[in-house]
Amino acid sequence: MTDFAHHLSLGQLRDRDRLDLTADETERTAIARRLGLAALHRFEARVLIDRDGDSVRATGRIVAALDQHCVATGDPVAARIDDPVDILFRTPPEVGPDSEIELSETDCDVVFHDGTIIDLGTALADSLALALDPYPRSPNAADALKHAGVLSEDQAGPFAALAALKGKLQE
Repeated sequence: MTDFAHHLSLGQLRDRDRLDLTADETERTAIARRLGLAALHRFEARVLIDRDGDSVRATGRIVAALDQHCVATGDPVAARIDDPVDILFRTPPEVGPDSEIELSETDCDVVFHDGTIIDLGTALADSLALALDPYPRSPNAADALKHAGVLSEDQAGPFAALAALKGKLQE
């Protein structure tokens, strides 16, 4: 992925480095395309680098202004993201073909690197993807769904089924 690639050499990184990254228009367009966004108006990150040998931890915040597509109408839905990030870059563990790997909750934000370079920008763009609303809805979504024949939660939920059963029993 090169939409927001910011390759940093481990040899040049110092502990407690502060980095501010701002996506330019070309990078924002590429990120928006990859993430299926209607538009990405702003994407910035401010991170603090903590280095311990080949392990690098980047902590900070990502800030974005964007438009997603409504899941019901396709209309643009404005969103603002201001989320913390905590990404650990490390070399991959040595494992054999028959080895089992157990992942803990803290292993989920680990990005493996080759021992010489980390790609901070792509990891931050991936963090943006995780922060997005998976089901954005425009103000017209309920009407569009109703018009398409999609039942509301009240109409399709378990209590609606019980009410229908009760009505049949009383007949």
